[in-house]
Amino acid sequence: MSKIAFIYPGQGAQKVGMGKDFYENSKVAKELFDRANEQLDFDLLKTCFEENEEINDTKYTQPAMVATCLAITNHLMEENIKPEMTAGLSLGEYAAIAAAGGMDDLDAVLTVRKRGIFMDEAVPDHQGSMMAVLGLENDVVEQIMKSVEKASVANYNCPGQIVITGEKKAVLEAGEKLQEAGAKRTIELNVSGPFHSEFLKPAGEKLEKELEAVSWNALEIPYVTNVDANPVDDIAKTKDLLTKQISSSVLWEQSMRTMIDLGVDTFVEIGPGRTLAGFLRKIDRDVQVINVSKVEDVAVLKEKLC
Repeated sequence: MSKIAFIYPGQGAQKVGMGKDFYENSKVAKELFDRANEQLDFDLLKTCFEENEEINDTKYTQPAMVATCLAITNHLMEENIKPEMTAGLSLGEYAAIAAAGGMDDLDAVLTVRKRGIFMDEAVPDHQGSMMAVLGLENDVVEQIMKSVEKASVANYNCPGQIVITGEKKAVLEAGEKLQEAGAKRTIELNVSGPFHSEFLKPAGEKLEKELEAVSWNALEIPYVTNVDANPVDDIAKTKDLLTKQISSSVLWEQSMRTMIDLGVDTFVEIGPGRTLAGFLRKIDRDVQVINVSKVEDVAVLKEKLC
């Protein structure tokens, strides 16, 4: 028997039209989209389903992504496809916690709406940046980053791919040093701020107050947290972890290795894009990764799980 984990992407995977076919073909998916749309202060359905510029603005991206991922999750649960563990990259961790039973779906969507606003407010436009670094070992990147003030590692995505973050000038300086050290390529990312850096600590403080108001539930299954790549089975730890997560490095590669060590051999990537599948191919080619972003993918998933 396969040991299944549901994994959820973060910002950057969003696309216009995401979740629309589930909205049109799944009662439980439609219910979540409609409930969230009633509670949010913007038109979620328009943001997800119609051409617009808001979808790439973190204030709108975050609730749109989490709503889409959880709508798809609810459909899978209805089809009796259930995970034994979950994880989500950055923003995706909220979907992972909700899928693990730790918080209500609607609470997850509404909380990341606030999270997106706080992150957007934390750093003035154009003062922060993020950069993907390809082709260097983790310890080489870490050593160089120690020599650059106001920049740090944001994401450990997979072997040979790290993202750095911080003040724009510092990130560019670090990029030059990393290229000199042998990086195959550095790519400045099109993002609105230096996510997962010390500059986001004020956003974390605001988020902590919002998390106080969430009704937390006992976890039905564990999720693996970005903060330390360990499984969480006690919901009491979650508020503190999510507060730290907003400004700390995302240990994604380490999280996937933890899940594999715990016996997970089948990963279901839920939501738009195949970013996480790409990372997993570089982490461990022996595991199975199946993406579910459209209704037709559900039949493929069922076939592969047989």
